Amino acid sequence: MDLVIQRLVADFQHAHDLGALPMHEAFEAFAAYCLLSRHFSASFSPDAFRTGGGNDLGIDAIGLLVDNHLLQDAAEVKAYVHGARKLEVEIVLIQAKTSAGFETKVVSDLAENLRHVLDPAPLPYPASPSIDNLRQCLEIIYEDLGKLADELPKLSVYYVTTGEQVSDMVEQKAQSATTRLMELHRFHSVQFRCVPRAELADAYRRAGRKASTSFRMPKQLAMPDIPGVETAYTGLLPATTLVEKILTDDRQGLRTMLFHDNVRDFQGYNDVNAEIRDTLMDPIRRRRFAVLNNGITIVARKLAVAGETVHLTDFQIVNGCQTCHVLFDHRDQLTEEVLVNVRIVYSEDEDVISGIVAATNRQTAVSKGDLDARDRFHQQLEDDFQHRYGTDRRLYYERRSKQYSADPKVEKTRIIDRQQLSKAYLAMFLNEPARVGRLTELLAERGKELFVASQQPILYYTAAATLYRVDWLFRNRRLRKDLAPTKFHLLSAIRLRVLGTAAIPQTPKLAATTCKQVLDIMWDPAESERLCVELQTLIGRAVEFEETAAGLRVGEMVRNQRFADRIRRAVLGTD
Repeated sequence: MDLVIQRLVADFQHAHDLGALPMHEAFEAFAAYCLLSRHFSASFSPDAFRTGGGNDLGIDAIGLLVDNHLLQDAAEVKAYVHGARKLEVEIVLIQAKTSAGFETKVVSDLAENLRHVLDPAPLPYPASPSIDNLRQCLEIIYEDLGKLADELPKLSVYYVTTGEQVSDMVEQKAQSATTRLMELHRFHSVQFRCVPRAELADAYRRAGRKASTSFRMPKQLAMPDIPGVETAYTGLLPATTLVEKILTDDRQGLRTMLFHDNVRDFQGYNDVNAEIRDTLMDPIRRRRFAVLNNGITIVARKLAVAGETVHLTDFQIVNGCQTCHVLFDHRDQLTEEVLVNVRIVYSEDEDVISGIVAATNRQTAVSKGDLDARDRFHQQLEDDFQHRYGTDRRLYYERRSKQYSADPKVEKTRIIDRQQLSKAYLAMFLNEPARVGRLTELLAERGKELFVASQQPILYYTAAATLYRVDWLFRNRRLRKDLAPTKFHLLSAIRLRVLGTAAIPQTPKLAATTCKQVLDIMWDPAESERLCVELQTLIGRAVEFEETAAGLRVGEMVRNQRFADRIRRAVLGTD
């Protein structure tokens, strides 16, 4: 293997705690991280998207993006599709080989396999559970074509090696593969790319970078000194500049990571957003856009201004998510006469940033519940995770997208974001392992029970530490990988086995005493492995029963309350 790639893979393995993987599997995970990061800007566990078994038909990693959510299994896809008004779908398939060159036969074989895998007709040969799951996902996506009316799914196929260059013959085969896959008439677009080592290395470096951009802003005004704010500017920016220089990523897609600090996702074309769209379509009203629209607020952790040129690094759009999405959707209709009010705030004070988020969003009638993404409880969790416990037990709560990505001292597997923490807490302490795969639906029902100021932070740390240990055991092959979809049932089982059915402790002293029982086991590698292997044996029996009695796949049964109840009875010895 090329020495540069070998060193990058080693760096990747260290950062993601994948040192136990053999080189060919580590390279698959590395390729998945590099290339899925082109399509999805938030943090994710790359090893989880590897297929990792036989009968995978040349597909080493699979990513499904549904409305900018990176999903893994059919149940997750079904939940998102069911709740969506309009679907934007992208399918990413990766073959990764450590060989030092590209082969025309590999391209031809992969294209032939994909024609069968991506077609709804039955497969002519056996396939792994990962491939079966992909086909189920596609079936769910295509069930409601009305939601795909604007655009069929996009397909990106990557053939990755450590080769230095791609020959003309291989490129021709890739073009032929693109044509053959388009002939399925199931995709809006298809790209079949051969990725050599230089491009792969560049993708790895880009994956860890924070957002940065430079643009001209002639109509700007420096604001007076503001406590806690280093610098602030307000002004008008052509919508074309906003879209091209700030909103568009390297692949000409929308930089969704910019809206992580904005408390609401894009709401679709409701009445307000439809009015923004109509304004852009009207040749007279769009010239008044700057006075008809509230504009956007950008918070940057680094800012440099030289004359009319502005350079931003590590920035977020904390208000204006709806406006930005509509502008991006209609970028082809924009002209220089469409101006947008832009406020740029440079601050490193998280309290100041929290206040900006709260204030700007209250002006648009966002509920108080929506604003808890930046409240003091989340700040307390971030501080507790990072500073209250020793180095060996340190975890990192990620409140901002990729806030730790540029810090080489932070082991990436010790980072847990809000969605992961929500799932872990719901499964472990609220007895909801069967519904965490439908998180949006579950949060609508039980979201008020999460991140409450009166709760004890150590409960969330305990859920995070348990998830970290379980993921570590799966990554290092100490637990059966085929049962990885049951991991949240395992979290629930750990709580039941160690703590029983006692109520969640409410006082600091009782919470610390209770959680210590779990934490002492989870941070002991031998004891945690012993307990998890024992509990996974019980879970394995429940899986076998459901497969025999109901004919369900693992990915289906983990969303079944009956399955959760069976495991609960087995753990408590009441079955």
